[in-house]
Amino acid sequence: MELKIDAKNALGECILWCDRLQRLLWTDILGESLWAYQPVSGKIVSWPMPERLASFALTDDNDRLLLGLASQLAYFNFSSGSIAPICQIEADMPTTRVNDGRCDRQGRFVFGTLNETQDRAPIASFYRLNADLTLQRLELPHIAIANSICFSPDGGTLYYCDSLSKSIRCCSYDAGSGPITNDRLFADLSKDPGEPDGSAIDADGYLWNAQWGGWRIVRYTPDGSIDRVISLPVAQPSCLTFGDPDHASLYITSARTGLSGPELRKQPHAGGVFYSRLDTVRGLPEQRFMALS
Repeated sequence: MELKIDAKNALGECILWCDRLQRLLWTDILGESLWAYQPVSGKIVSWPMPERLASFALTDDNDRLLLGLASQLAYFNFSSGSIAPICQIEADMPTTRVNDGRCDRQGRFVFGTLNETQDRAPIASFYRLNADLTLQRLELPHIAIANSICFSPDGGTLYYCDSLSKSIRCCSYDAGSGPITNDRLFADLSKDPGEPDGSAIDADGYLWNAQWGGWRIVRYTPDGSIDRVISLPVAQPSCLTFGDPDHASLYITSARTGLSGPELRKQPHAGGVFYSRLDTVRGLPEQRFMALS
């Protein structure tokens, strides 16, 4: 595992690989900024956001990104820097904000919210932005911190978690708009260090999870057992993606928030983007948001 970008993000998150432009995109949530890195040139750029950017999705337009901002979903135009609002999220709940999100295999954006109050009561929810830009609340339990959203290669299984529960769950996911069924435990982290954060599925259907506070990335088999553990030099890995033209490189975001001075001296590259070349494992191209207009 090597440090690729010493970004020193307060809360690096939601890292994605864009196949068309051959670049990484990720957010520093607390820094209210979107970042991009081009491995071939080594160029790094960032764009300021109007509020915290928690998650995002590629779209069919290379110049447009779907943003999951703290209070709303919106489009971002790379060329102009303009932002076009789509809809407010939980406007009647001032203590929640948008958190983790990812497109399903049909190109709809599935995301969740989190409760920012100290009691972390499970009042947040999961939603789907459909192709016609209608918003639908998914029939999943209320949570405190939505994370780990990803989909099996065939799109029939949705994985998700409430980070505070120290478990990852999965359910049967209808390709249309049918009900979610067979909600069940996928992986129990109650005896493991850290909490489940961002996840990604590889081409073999194995789930890779960044474990906040655990100093590690874990690969789970489709039945939820641990296949491999990759140790990291930072305590707070937050999200991961498979990048490069062959999707055989693992890129991982991390965070500095909440770390004391002594802790930062122990892990000076916290908040950086880390990289590891994989052996036989390959990822899948990131699904794009497919709006009707």
